[in-house]
Amino acid sequence: QVQLVESGGGLVQPGGSLRLSCAPSGSIFRVYDIGWYRQAPGKQRELVAVIAKGGSTNYADSVKGRFTISRDNAKATVSLQMNSLKPEDTAVYYCNTRPSYLSWGQGTQVTVSS
Repeated sequence: QVQLVESGGGLVQPGGSLRLSCAPSGSIFRVYDIGWYRQAPGKQRELVAVIAKGGSTNYADSVKGRFTISRDNAKATVSLQMNSLKPEDTAVYYCNTRPSYLSWGQGTQVTVSS
């Protein structure tokens, strides 16, 4: 089963920033839209941001204006820049295709706490 590998999580204070990275294989990167998802304790996994093959983006209302998803075509990577982080952003973050065709990886933990 193909899984994507996420990196870049950590512990940050409210108002801080983190940058997450995901490195799909080249074939996946070229064919599918890629999304960042998150799952907080006791909650369902939700889509946070998605970037289409052509570069258009879409965001959940809860992160608009604070998160930016981008893709580096040369490196075949997708990043999520997270600014002005809030405690409610605490979750395990995953990347996957959109829709989520691939097996879920381990994700990367983001904890926002003072």
